[in-house]
This record gives sequence, structure tokens and C-alpha cells, in this order.
Amino acid sequence: MKLILLSIFFLFSGMFCYGQADTSAYQLQRTKVNRLLDERSMKFGQYDQSLTMHTGIFGLKTKKDMQRSIDILTEIVQTDNHIFRELKILLDYKDLEKTQAATKASDVEGRINAYMQTIAKLQQQNDRLNAQINTLEKQKDIRSVISMVLGLALVALLYWISRKKPAFFTGKTR
Repeated sequence: MKLILLSIFFLFSGMFCYGQADTSAYQLQRTKVNRLLDERSMKFGQYDQSLTMHTGIFGLKTKKDMQRSIDILTEIVQTDNHIFRELKILLDYKDLEKTQAATKASDVEGRINAYMQTIAKLQQQNDRLNAQINTLEKQKDIRSVISMVLGLALVALLYWISRKKPAFFTGKTR
């Protein structure tokens, strides 16, 4: 029984360790999203810098300065859209991992239930066989007693016959 409980413990502890590990695809996707976020942050810094640029006459903004700021904002929006797509993929990976973990957990639970049923059947069979062994031992004891009584009765009968008819055993006639 202790061995069974110990086996079940190790089975569950392995399952929990497995469920916490991220897959390599998930890690790659996270790295990609982090890289895009860094890129967005860098572009936002460029945008902020472009807002402070005044290359026109008397320190005014020119059309070229404004166009550069607009282009940087357009790049930021495109990067944001790319980040959203990659985050969607990342969430899909996470959902897939959760689904796989739930499937694995239910599979393991099913196997554990099957093992428990098998153990219960084997315990019942063991109890039945122990009862049969006890019954057979009692029958053996009864047979031994009956054999001894019959043996003693036979010895007593032979003794009685030898006392009544000694010629029967010696072969002498009177």
C-alpha cells in the first residue's frame, strides 16, 4: 500500500513539474514580442525627438519635420499592429498549453482511477484467496484428525483381534 501511494505521489509530482515548463515555441514567441516592444519604444523615442526638431526659419517646424513625425507615427502604428498579431499568437500558444495540460491531467487521472480499480480488484481477489487458504487449512486439520482417529481405531481393532484370535496373526491353528 505504501508503495502504491509513493508511486502515485511521484506520478503527480512529475506532472506538476511538466505543467510549469514553457515550450520552446512559446519562449520564441515571447522573445519576438519583447523585441517588437523594444523596437516600438525606440521608435517612440525617435518620434519624441522629431517633435523637438525645428529646422525651419526662425526655429519653426517645416513641412519636412512634420512629415518625418508623421512617418515615425505610422511606423509606430504598424509596429503596434504587428505586436497585436504576435500577442494573439502568443495567447494561442498559451491556450494550447493549457488545453494540453488539462488533457494530460485528465489522462493521468483516468489512469490513476484505473490503477485504483485494479488494486481494489486485486485486494478483493487476495482476500478471497486468503479465505480459501484458511478453509483448506481447516479442512486439512479435520482430515488429519480423522486420519489419526481412523489409524488409532485400526490399531485398536488389530490389537483387539490379535487378543481374541492369536492364531489369525501367527498362522497357527488351535
